[in-house]
Amino acid sequence: MAEQNIIAESTMEDAYKFLKITRNPDGSLTRNPPVPNVPSTPEIDPNSSNQLISLSKDLPLNPAANTFIRLYRPVSPPPNAKLPLIIYFHGGGFLLLSVSSVIFHESCNAMSAQIPALIASVEYRLAPEHRLPAAYEDAVDAIKWAKDEAINGGDPWLKEFADFSKVFLMGSSSGGNIVYHAGLRALDINLDPIKIVGLIMNQPYFGGVKRSESELKFVNDKILPLHVNDLMWLLALPEGVDRDHEYSNPLINEAKVKEKIERLPRCLIRGYGGDPLIDGQKEFAKMIESHGVHVTPQFLETGYHAVEIFDKKCAQDLYDSIKEFVKSICDENVGKSAM
Repeated sequence: MAEQNIIAESTMEDAYKFLKITRNPDGSLTRNPPVPNVPSTPEIDPNSSNQLISLSKDLPLNPAANTFIRLYRPVSPPPNAKLPLIIYFHGGGFLLLSVSSVIFHESCNAMSAQIPALIASVEYRLAPEHRLPAAYEDAVDAIKWAKDEAINGGDPWLKEFADFSKVFLMGSSSGGNIVYHAGLRALDINLDPIKIVGLIMNQPYFGGVKRSESELKFVNDKILPLHVNDLMWLLALPEGVDRDHEYSNPLINEAKVKEKIERLPRCLIRGYGGDPLIDGQKEFAKMIESHGVHVTPQFLETGYHAVEIFDKKCAQDLYDSIKEFVKSICDENVGKSAM
């Protein structure tokens, strides 16, 4: 194993405890997340006192990989209007959580109603049982699923409400990393009739062998301490590589994928001053912007990694930013089509 990825045994043990995971003899994980899972809500229950703002249902993606889509739509969509489709990838360091995790379920509920939009939250495979690039492959499956839906009109919600010319990829933390790599891979695919018009990366999860100033400053961060970050990459990356692999460090193969980067759509990249990953996120934003990508950077001085999970005001600020970004692109595309 690469020297840079070796973690002291005692520190590694602490990282496993921090994440509430144990390594099984076959290399798989037993996960004990503190976050409960919740079912989808495909229809309004007249006997329930809960006020639903979005409906959701689970659709198969790739049965062989045991992946699926949790699709969200507003309970009360705007009349006579088609909605953008956001393909969403949850966080969890590639190792943890699910589209069913209540924190992501509630977030997608809120975004679907407020933007408003259809949101396809992707249940991708987790590492180390399925190391990268498995999650990227599942993301491409989801993009192809959207294309197939646009052509064949299988799902009634999508058929009635989706504007397939306004597709966005969105993710938080490791999901933000997936957005970038899926966005690059999508450039190799004939996507007609769908069009990916924007990438939304909330606190994207990147890192290299060299420690950034923010990683050293927040070495004992309460959400993402350095030893936990190292363990996540150790379990997520292909075996035998270090954090200067292209999956974790997008600056490594910048020259190799330069022509692809230049073709990426508009990007919203958001980060927080108290996040150990903030310096890497800023470098990433500058890198893709240097290749002509239209970047909307939102790097706040306050906040910390995954702050929107714990702070309702920060969550609402995030939703408002996403809504504004999506609306600006949709309005711009309407203007172009009218010319």
